[in-house]
Amino acid sequence: MAQCSDMDIRPFEVRVTEEVLDDLRECLARTRWPAEAAHAGWDYGTNLAYMRELVEYWESSFDWREQEQRLNRFAHFRAELDGFELHFIHERGKGDDPMPLVLTHGWPSTFFEFSKIVPLLTDPESHGGDAADAFDVVVPSLPGYGFSDPLPPGEAGRIPEMWARLMADVLGYERFAAHGGDIGGMVTNRLGVEFPELLVGIHVTFVAEPYVGPGAPEPSEQERAFLEERARGQEFGGAYAHLQRTRPRTPHTP
Repeated sequence: MAQCSDMDIRPFEVRVTEEVLDDLRECLARTRWPAEAAHAGWDYGTNLAYMRELVEYWESSFDWREQEQRLNRFAHFRAELDGFELHFIHERGKGDDPMPLVLTHGWPSTFFEFSKIVPLLTDPESHGGDAADAFDVVVPSLPGYGFSDPLPPGEAGRIPEMWARLMADVLGYERFAAHGGDIGGMVTNRLGVEFPELLVGIHVTFVAEPYVGPGAPEPSEQERAFLEERARGQEFGGAYAHLQRTRPRTPHTP
């Protein structure tokens, strides 16, 4: 397996201290709930009754240790890339010649969103499929998500290059496939544009916007309509997204 000299790969285990869990439960117990307009439902944001029920479950019923065991069934790693700590799962396929595949999650999510499909991809024969269709699956945590360090402001454009280096230079894959949704779809699209020589193909479940960079054709009528509708959607229902794009450290509560 080829490895890049400036990247140190180490096995990683998900392990949250009991002090952190105790502090979380105490914070949840001290929640000061806001007043709610009569019959507001979901018109002004999250329904208060729903949120109280969710917090009660999180505080008294949710079993984090059970979830840790589920998470640690996967092979986790952390790697240092130019001083940046990147977390990823790397699960080997069971077939004779598995295809390398990188899966990129979206926002606000984590690598865990792929936990149910990783076993299906790595061992299709055990689930009624063909062993010849197996994949070597790599699931990185986006910078600032899960167990990956955040990138400095303005450096999110580095992510496709980091993925390419992880797959090709570090893990030694000459070519690989890529899938993503939401922000992961944007990363996957950029992988295809910037590193076509490394990609077998890409698959996305969320097309953020048509590519408008160098060499792009004029947008079609459908693409123009999509961009116009997207702008309207951001104006009338995208407050949280605008805040995350511009002032992500701003508290979301009074």
